[in-house]
This record gives sequence, structure tokens and C-alpha cells, in this order.
Amino acid sequence: KEIFEQPRALEDTLRGRVSLESGDLEAAEMGVSVEDARAVKRVILLACGTSYHAALHGRYLLESLARVPAVAELASEFRYRDPVVGEGDLVVAVSQSGETADTLAAAKEARERGARLLAVVNVQGSAIARASHGTLYTHAGPEIGVASTKCFTAQLAALTMLAIHLGRARGALTADKGRELLHEFVQLPHKMRDALAASRHVESVARAVMHTRDALFLGRGLSSAVALEGALKLKEISYVHAEGYAGGEMKHGPLALVDRDMPVVCLVPSDSTLEKMLSNVQEVRARDGQVIAVLDDEKAGAGLAAHTLKVPRTIEWFTPLLTIIPLQLLSYYVADLRGTDVDQPRNLAKTVTVE
Repeated sequence: KEIFEQPRALEDTLRGRVSLESGDLEAAEMGVSVEDARAVKRVILLACGTSYHAALHGRYLLESLARVPAVAELASEFRYRDPVVGEGDLVVAVSQSGETADTLAAAKEARERGARLLAVVNVQGSAIARASHGTLYTHAGPEIGVASTKCFTAQLAALTMLAIHLGRARGALTADKGRELLHEFVQLPHKMRDALAASRHVESVARAVMHTRDALFLGRGLSSAVALEGALKLKEISYVHAEGYAGGEMKHGPLALVDRDMPVVCLVPSDSTLEKMLSNVQEVRARDGQVIAVLDDEKAGAGLAAHTLKVPRTIEWFTPLLTIIPLQLLSYYVADLRGTDVDQPRNLAKTVTVE
């Protein structure tokens, strides 16, 4: 249910914030004024779990679109190393519930050291929102399933809007480029619905791999965070051991695991890393790995993949909002076929309120 609510969640997160005529975001909705955006010297994104994967994606966008240095940090580790943070830093705390204990503690420490604090949360009036100078709410609606799906894509959308907002305020993006990005952005809910329409095909792929004990997920560039999130989803709800890697890291160890019994999910969208990623796919095929390719151009994976999961095409910055959908569905169907509880997986809680 929540996977299929993602187009609506994206529409609600975008609503009232986008100006297609000016190519800008509504500054009052971003939680960071134009003046504050211009004063930012560095962005630090703090998060845990799925929200951390969204933060990794946000880091790419902030550097590429806003041309501001950005790092993504695990909130559970951040405050235990005496971090260097203070005036000039914009600290973005990303949490679905706004109550995540580690993220809240790390965010408070950053604020005490002089950083400006922005909350990206889904719950109004939550602890992280109350502790922050500004809040950028996602509008995904209540999320009951422990494994986050619609809140992940809403966080991707919010961080994308933040990157465009900072880029426009700081002069890194022209009005024309802003309009181009936002015109495509508002088309994404329709393309999400097209991706969801292929759910029965994803189920057939899930039947082919449901008995596996291990799986690898590979992606490059903007897809590397999607690979991590896809692996986490499979682990969380189907109890299959899965690992996500940047494609270029395969030769540094994980390639040793690949054999004919190993499903390898490869993210192969038509972006600036396509040729490099196809080379990684060929390396997997040369070791008899069972390639499942997520792509927006079926010709790209011709002859290389045992299974293909196609998504609509979009511009590079937005591909994760579409390529994550078949990975969520794959995890759901594998879990359902194996008979596990997809809503309440063992040993896990929806909101982690203790360290």
C-alpha cells in the first residue's frame, strides 16, 4: 500500500513549493532563507538507516546543483568523535519520525556548536523539528510499515528541492536551468505510476530469486545510494543477506562472491556513469552472476541481464526516484513469497527512540 502511495506522496511534497515560471522554490517553504542559503559554507547531513541513504543522495545533489561542499554522516557516530562543526555550517537532520534518538542528539550538539539546523522530517511538531532553526516537511502521510518506502522517496524529493533552492540562491543555477529541473520534477509522479504498473513483472522476477541466501546490489554515482537502500529493503523484510556497493568497488573484494547462484541487481540508468556501469555488469556476467538490471533503455542491457526491470526515463538528477521503485517491489514480493511479515519484520521498530 505505501509503495503504491509514492506518486501521491511526491505530489503532496511538491505542492505549493514550486514556481515553474521563475525556476525557484518558495523560500518560506524550504526552512532556509535566501540570505541564510548564501551564507552557507558547508552542508552536513545527519541521518540513520534509510534516511542516511537519502542523505547520501542529497550530498551528491548539493555539490552538483548548489556547488556547496556537503557530507553525509551517520548520526549514531557523529557526536562520538568530537566533530568539527560550527558557524557557517548548515546541518540537515533527516528523519521520518523526527524522534530518532541518535539523529536528535547529534543535531542538538551541532546546534550547540554554532551550526544552523534544518530538520527534514515527516511528522509536524516532532522533537527534531522543535530543536531546529527551520523545518522542511515531507508530506508523505502516516507510514506504518517498519521498512520505509514512501518516506524515503519523499526525503529524496525534499533534499532535491533543497539543493535546487540553494543552487538558485547562491547563483549556481540559472533561472533557465531551474525551470528545466522543476518542469521535469513535477512530471515524476506520473512516471512513478508507470513504474508501479510493472509490478506483476517484478513479482515474476522475485519468484526466480526467492530462494537465494545472498544478493548484491550495484550502482554508480547517483545510483550508489539506491543500491544501498535496495539491499537494506531486502534484508529488512525478507531476511535475505544483501549488500549494496558502488559499482567501482566490485574489483576490491565483492567480485569474489559472484557465482551462478548469486543474484546481482545492477542499476543501469542512462546517465553519466552508464558506460562504466555496463563494464561492471559485464564483469559480473563473466563470473556467471545472475544479473537483474534496472534500466530505462532495454537496449543498454541487451544480452547482459537474466532479468530486466524497466523504469521510465528522466534526467539524471531524478533517476533514484524511479529506480528505487522496482527494488522496493522486488523486496516486497520476495518477502511475501517467503512468508515473512512485510509490515513488522522481526527485531525492528518503526521509530528508534533509544541509543
